[in-house]
Amino acid sequence: MDPSATDRQEEFRRLAREQIPRLYSLARHLIGDDAEDAVQDCLLKAFQRYDQLHDATAASGWLTSILVNCCRDRGRSRSRQPEHVDFTDVEEFSLFRTIAYEDPFPYSDTLHLDFLREFGKEDVHAVLMRLPELYRTPVVLVYMDGYLAREVAAMFGDPLGTVLARLHRGRKLFEKLLWEYAEENHLLQEVAR
Repeated sequence: MDPSATDRQEEFRRLAREQIPRLYSLARHLIGDDAEDAVQDCLLKAFQRYDQLHDATAASGWLTSILVNCCRDRGRSRSRQPEHVDFTDVEEFSLFRTIAYEDPFPYSDTLHLDFLREFGKEDVHAVLMRLPELYRTPVVLVYMDGYLAREVAAMFGDPLGTVLARLHRGRKLFEKLLWEYAEENHLLQEVAR
């Protein structure tokens, strides 16, 4: 094996070791239980195409793009048709108004914060996994991983307006699912103080 190939392999190993925790966390939010498999698929594809990465500073975004595509492929293989969501109710729903109207924590001066404090990391993850992939992926990439909407649009090859619409709908749907999850899991019962 020639020395330059060995050097490239070692470079890739270092990059993979640095990025695996972030990639795994992202994959858990995007695809749930298949996260390990998606990260393995991503790293295999990245290794096969490592010679295409010419700028080491772009490695994080490059790996994220590959991972997102691996997650999308796994999601597509699970179900051939995207989940249909009726946005009539979703667009009319307002978490802020619902919390104020329902008043789940009477006598609270910080009602909305009290509501959000009821959710642990696993609760938020469970709600995220209820979002259809079409909306979950841009929501996770923009609001949790810090990508700009235009970067996500470039990753998917979608128009910016499409990504912005998915972000809006994903946010609204997340709020509605958050409320439903809180009701189902009795997070809205006032705790004796």
